[in-house]
Amino acid sequence: MATRPRENREAKRRIKQMQAKRELRQAQGKRRRRDNIIAIGAGAAAVIVAVVLQLTVFNSNPSESDYAAAQAGLNSPSASASPSATAAPSANSAGIPNANTAAGKTFTGALSLNGGQVGVEIDGTTAPQAAAVFKSLTDAGYYKGLTCPRLTTADNFSVLQCGAKGTDTTDDPNFHWGPLENTPPDNMYPAGTIAVARTSNNAYGNGHQFFIVYKDTVIPADSAGGYTIVGKVTSGMDVINKIAQAGNNPGSSATDGAPVAPVTIDSFSLK
Repeated sequence: MATRPRENREAKRRIKQMQAKRELRQAQGKRRRRDNIIAIGAGAAAVIVAVVLQLTVFNSNPSESDYAAAQAGLNSPSASASPSATAAPSANSAGIPNANTAAGKTFTGALSLNGGQVGVEIDGTTAPQAAAVFKSLTDAGYYKGLTCPRLTTADNFSVLQCGAKGTDTTDDPNFHWGPLENTPPDNMYPAGTIAVARTSNNAYGNGHQFFIVYKDTVIPADSAGGYTIVGKVTSGMDVINKIAQAGNNPGSSATDGAPVAPVTIDSFSLK
């Protein structure tokens, strides 16, 4: 039996209504999924920013404005006076001692900070290149009179960074070396660890500076890896803890900045 034109029009109208409702439901579902993704992304971004703020301790010291920008999620602070991303070193600079001069050897010595004595052990068995560099620098008296300009005091991120010439952690971009050695697979740096500071994302970005861990600390690896553990404190952790307990300069971040009292390296010797 043939369908009347009026009934055809009514059927088409109902079909259009159903299609419109279906499209509305689909659009609402997409919007909900998008909102969920945005919410999850915002949470992930907060975690990423927190990691960026932690990692900046081992780059050359960013300015307070850089640090504030990172907190706001605006940008990641770049290392001061470090090679650009396109010119990042991939080999040792001239004058870096050969790793063989320290391979298989253990060096012991003392680091004097503001008159307090810290016993140290440098391990050429697990980190021969790093041990060779630090033995060469200490033999030359390089560290005498330099500073420890950066202290972090977060419960899970607690280090004192030393070996800078000025009041921040700027290092000489013409002195760089690698590769990374003895990096912890679990990113855990136990209290008493002595490790090498470097520019981020560069296995040949090690320089003159080092950091002493005074509480168990987790440092996420970057694209290059972790940070070379070159040795440990064998005595005198109370000297480091006293500096840490005094806290940061009021002009610094609450948990990351210059120590309240300037910290000077009186001497650093290895034998």
